[in-house]
Amino acid sequence: MFAVYATHAAPDDPLSALKIGERPEPEVPAGWVRVRISHASLNRHDLFTLRGMSGHPEGIVYPIILGNDAAGTLEDGTPVVIYPLMGSDDWRGDETLDPGWHIPSEFVHGTFADYAVVPRRNALPLTGSLSPLHASVLGTAWLTAYRALFTKSGLRAGETVLIQGATGGMATALIQLGRAAGFEVWATSRSAEGRAQAESLGAHRSFPAKEPLPRKVPAVIDNIGADTAGYDFEKFRMDRRARQLVERNLEILSEASRRLPDELKEHEAAIPWKAIAGIGNVLRHDYHETYPTVLWDTCKKDLEPLKQAAERIGRKINTASSRRRERAKSPDKR
Repeated sequence: MFAVYATHAAPDDPLSALKIGERPEPEVPAGWVRVRISHASLNRHDLFTLRGMSGHPEGIVYPIILGNDAAGTLEDGTPVVIYPLMGSDDWRGDETLDPGWHIPSEFVHGTFADYAVVPRRNALPLTGSLSPLHASVLGTAWLTAYRALFTKSGLRAGETVLIQGATGGMATALIQLGRAAGFEVWATSRSAEGRAQAESLGAHRSFPAKEPLPRKVPAVIDNIGADTAGYDFEKFRMDRRARQLVERNLEILSEASRRLPDELKEHEAAIPWKAIAGIGNVLRHDYHETYPTVLWDTCKKDLEPLKQAAERIGRKINTASSRRRERAKSPDKR
């Protein structure tokens, strides 16, 4: 079958790994379906795959067919759109917390081919109100935008969100979703054309990149930030936007810690819960007096042990959940 695929990891020359040609048709495991692809869309992830970049420790096995998102038809002609997030068969709850989650072109071949194979539950029936063309671009970018706005930001209708880089796929999704949800949407772009596009999509206001804003906003979504490798204190001290993002995320961390059950805090007594909650108080009441050195030291010295503790707690919760599911599956021996 015809396919667009990566032959190897090429960090410095990604297009050298890009090939177009014939690949074997995929086998269909039990519980999976074959989708004849009619429309597929590009994502930045495709460039990551060509470069050999992966968020999974296992890495990528080449050659691999590219593509995360697509629409098409099943063997019986049913129109479907591919839901890209795949994971463990027995996982329940937030899919992004599943240790086994992945998307096409990571552990399985992607969607840039005549056919793609996905779990049956990932082939969603396509209604007549949405064309295959539009459906094929909704997956990765729009799901990420949806999660950022409605799961992570904590925003309520009427509050303001700032979207950095107004013309990217995720940014254009954020603007439209934010406007539809009743948020006040601000956007930035380096070009006048980008700012005009943002406002045509629904942004209430747009600003040139790095221009001071008229007021502080409760949420900033930036999926185009620069690489922080080699980012030292002096750069941090001079980067006003970075300091604001750190302050906002520390406020969110502080507020989240207040909402955790007392039983969990008592069980994990080694974690300085009062100090974490106190960060928010400092930032809310002494915003203009928060010294860059304090923010830097907090990030460099205090967050890594907290991250490790959170991952350990998460593993305990996942293990306990798995055991409960196994007990539920086992026949009653009484």
